[in-house]
Amino acid sequence: MQPPQVPERLGRRKSSRIVPADANSFINLRSPSVDSVNLAEKAGFSSAVTEVSTPQSDNYIPPWTEPYIIGIAGISGSGKTTVAQKIIQEINQPWTVLLSLDNFYNPLSPAERQQAFACEFDFDVPESLDLEMLFETVKSIKEGRKTTIPVYSFEKHNRTDKSITIYGANVIIIEGIYALFDPKLLALMDTKIYVDTDLDVCLARRLTRDILHRKRDLAGALKQWNAFVKPAAVKSVRPCMNNADVILPRGSDSSIAINMIIQHIQKRLDLKSKAHLQYLKRLGCNTKPLSLYKNLSVLKKTNQNGGIHSILCDSDTSRSDFIFYFNRISLVLINKALDFLDYTLFTFQTPGGHTVSTVKPADEVIAVSIIRSGDCFMASIKKTFPEISIGKLLIQSDTLTGEPQLHMESLPKTMGCGSQKIFLFDAQLISGAASIMATQVLLDHDVKIENIVLVCYLSTEIGVRRVLSAFPGINIVAGRMSSMGAETSSDDEAVEEDKTGELDTDWWFRNRFIDSRYFGTD
Repeated sequence: MQPPQVPERLGRRKSSRIVPADANSFINLRSPSVDSVNLAEKAGFSSAVTEVSTPQSDNYIPPWTEPYIIGIAGISGSGKTTVAQKIIQEINQPWTVLLSLDNFYNPLSPAERQQAFACEFDFDVPESLDLEMLFETVKSIKEGRKTTIPVYSFEKHNRTDKSITIYGANVIIIEGIYALFDPKLLALMDTKIYVDTDLDVCLARRLTRDILHRKRDLAGALKQWNAFVKPAAVKSVRPCMNNADVILPRGSDSSIAINMIIQHIQKRLDLKSKAHLQYLKRLGCNTKPLSLYKNLSVLKKTNQNGGIHSILCDSDTSRSDFIFYFNRISLVLINKALDFLDYTLFTFQTPGGHTVSTVKPADEVIAVSIIRSGDCFMASIKKTFPEISIGKLLIQSDTLTGEPQLHMESLPKTMGCGSQKIFLFDAQLISGAASIMATQVLLDHDVKIENIVLVCYLSTEIGVRRVLSAFPGINIVAGRMSSMGAETSSDDEAVEEDKTGELDTDWWFRNRFIDSRYFGTD
């Protein structure tokens, strides 16, 4: 079967938030002796900063819903995996997913398995791969959903019971002999690479791999090469070269070309990061009075709450006192969050034979902590709900760009199933970026926005505005909220800027200190 012809611009995104400086700015290398200057000119790379466009709607678009997708194809043994590993190592993105087509082989029938063990089954035709499943998998990851990937065993010639779960990828690398074959898959890719290596070199590498790692014998490996691998390479795999943006002669030995590809990818990732940050900043430009948000609840500034706040902000407060008073105010915040629960009538009999009618929560309550700031609430939430299910999210800002990045998510398996209310805890809401990303993670796990209650102690007005702009339906409970200053309306009851005149620029609102003092790491 000949691979389908793909239009010249197929594979370029039409609705990308990042506009490339040149839609054809990719390397097309057919000679290994081209110097780096000529390569740069041929690639069309520009030293000018490419303009970044941010989405105009207030719907939050997390970075993992627009991953950078790279396809790497080539003959078996050409060095595709080595090139992919070099790219992963150099771009240094922990949220990089390597999808190998080896895991997407179709399950074999008993008769086909016998042929495979006898080296008489053809694994090198497109029909041996489940390309439709691969397309749906990439599409699912791109849409931000948790996705399960099968695991194929070449020793057993069948899929295993094991699977790999993936969520939140910023870069996806698709590697395999037919990675550039399916037109639907090509349309999702940003960069398409073909690794062109001499057949004799491919044969030597394949024999080493099959004998050492796949438990094959020399005669069987040579039989399979001559009967299936080499004919398919000439007939079906090599024509995929026409669909590539980049052709790497000599595979992983083309260091200049690989370095230029890596620079190109890093540039695109930097532009994507800037677009994300610009979008988060734009969310704070909303001037709608916060008093109009009925789903925003701020504790009243009573003498008790004011006294606790003074103790917590006092640098001379001992750690034991700090923990005691924060647990005390966190119980008040949790009780305030209980107002957002739905309740049903409940009747029970006392030991004395009396019938008592009361209410109980109609929803299951799940606590999700944004590590480690949200962990300060865990002692109090366990006192309120002793058997509560708890999830964890680790979101940290990049040290160079400041962009929030999801490092880890560990959520209950029942998340999104049935009637639930999710209490999302973050002790301090400063820029709002981590809370916005955490909320999106919950939405990706099928939680409805109206069932999320964000609980924080200190929050800036601009942080709250960003969260409400991105998710108008979310419920927020804040212990104390600052003001942006003159831009805030004087009659805004939700902000309630009183005689204290606390602003976003005050030290205790713009610096994280609660978790450090609570856990004794200050």
